[in-house]
Amino acid sequence: MQKQKLKLKTMRISTILIIPFIGLAYTLWHIWYLLPLGDIGRTIIIILCALMFLSIFLVFLRSIDRMPMPIATAIYNIGCSSIIVMLYSVMIFILLDIARFLHIIPQSFLYDNGYTLLGIILVLTSILIYGNIHYYNKKRIALDLITEKPLEKDVKIVMISDLHLGYHNRRGELKRWVRMINDEHPDLILIAGDIIDRGVRPLLKEDMAEELRQFSAPVYVCLGNHEYYSGLHEAEKFYKCAGITLLRDSVVNVQGLSIIGRDDRVNYHRKSLESLVEMADKSKYTIVLDHQPFQLEHAEWTGIDFQFSGHTHHGQIFPASSITNMMYENAYGEYRRGNTHYYVTSGLGIWGGKYRIGTCSEYVVATVKHK
Repeated sequence: MQKQKLKLKTMRISTILIIPFIGLAYTLWHIWYLLPLGDIGRTIIIILCALMFLSIFLVFLRSIDRMPMPIATAIYNIGCSSIIVMLYSVMIFILLDIARFLHIIPQSFLYDNGYTLLGIILVLTSILIYGNIHYYNKKRIALDLITEKPLEKDVKIVMISDLHLGYHNRRGELKRWVRMINDEHPDLILIAGDIIDRGVRPLLKEDMAEELRQFSAPVYVCLGNHEYYSGLHEAEKFYKCAGITLLRDSVVNVQGLSIIGRDDRVNYHRKSLESLVEMADKSKYTIVLDHQPFQLEHAEWTGIDFQFSGHTHHGQIFPASSITNMMYENAYGEYRRGNTHYYVTSGLGIWGGKYRIGTCSEYVVATVKHK
């Protein structure tokens, strides 16, 4: 059984790797014929484009952790941005190929034509500029969570997920987020995982733990899959240094609430939600932090009042948002199952290139009120 799972996982990874290379080949083929240059000039530009795309593998393999910070940051941003450039280039070239096939545009439009290439570059640049500006515009989501369970007073909670602090989201950006959240004057701050992007090195270099200690309310966090990618032991040490309370398959009672933090589903041996609920005080309003929004029915079956999740990023950019909508029962936003209320956030930060196209970066301000 274990061998079969490993085989399926290997096949999925192989498929994921093949698709980008097909897209890269298709894009570079079109660029080659569009460039109004000789073979030497075309070859140089094609090689540069390919190297920009292939630099993403230095990020995945963590090779940039051995490079000076400015170089590592540049490679991270170039490699991750090139994926988005390639995606939209493929979409543009597919539309142009269809238009050529239907005789809407002449064949010369796609051969040795600097004007067409310039137009495509302007379109791509406009998309990236819009996406980058939109990323920095954080959306405030207000939620009222009504309960009949006893509360001494209303509890104001800022809930966030997927900060992905690293080579792209640096300390200056984190400082802005901390100030923005403190301005809400929350009683609690809950984080549904993926504070760290792919490694703690840039967080330690810039002493981001000191910035996280500036939060004006107690902070509770569950693990995300990226905490495992970055190294669980290093992540736990960082959280301790940052004054953050990690709930790893554990429960805390605070502000009249019972908060359950689940280990990420990357850990196949994490505790069941049923066993964690037995540890909680069910007379209190019960909140579950679970990074990945799979098997939402379990929260309903166990009588959870509210579940907060992240992970999906709502696809980050269109049309990936359509794919996440097919993958998850609820990929983004509010949702209900019986008496259980859910919210899946698109995340405060982002993985990879800092672009939001057709989605948003957000933080949730929830107020738990007695009915």
